[in-house]
Amino acid sequence: MPRRSYDQYCAAARALDAVGDRWTLLIVRELLAGARRYTDLHADLPGVSTDMLATRLKGMERDGIAVRRRLPPPASVYVYELTPRGRELLPVLQALGEWGAPGLAERRPTDAVRAHWLALPLSRQLEALGESGAVEVRVDEGVFHVRLGGEPVYGEGAYPDGEPDVRLTLEAEVCGEVARGAVGLVEAVRGGRVAVVGEGALAKALRDGTS
Repeated sequence: MPRRSYDQYCAAARALDAVGDRWTLLIVRELLAGARRYTDLHADLPGVSTDMLATRLKGMERDGIAVRRRLPPPASVYVYELTPRGRELLPVLQALGEWGAPGLAERRPTDAVRAHWLALPLSRQLEALGESGAVEVRVDEGVFHVRLGGEPVYGEGAYPDGEPDVRLTLEAEVCGEVARGAVGLVEAVRGGRVAVVGEGALAKALRDGTS
């Protein structure tokens, strides 16, 4: 497929040349969780065709946003992961999510959902506390974890590298309110709507709203 371009000498147009196609930024969202197999990406991108996913991944490789590599034995499978330039899209996705949050409203019957999709709005609020650490989050749809000051930014399932600094538990209703910006995470914690387990600076910042 030939590369399309706006052919405009403008930084925004150049950025959209690389990531403006349908699905590209959502693939970035998934790869912020770390290296992923093609089959895992396809499973967590409901609605994308196999041909479209393959095309977008090739374009991301071409533009230096992602790379494909083979894991060493015993896994020996191919995975995709973001390049440093690709990881620089994190604040772009966070800002885009914040801008789009009011449009969430009520979940539509056709809407797919994955637990780790909450990681982007949650990570932005956690970063604002000014502390580093690992946070494990349990919601109705499942469990995911967020790294503050580390790579990858978040991931599915329980925190894999020992004990997280904080464990959070919140119900679907609160989860939706946080995602669409109707309530802040610290505000929800103070209101008893989010359970916090953990000690240390990050847990204190969540409970007190200060570092």
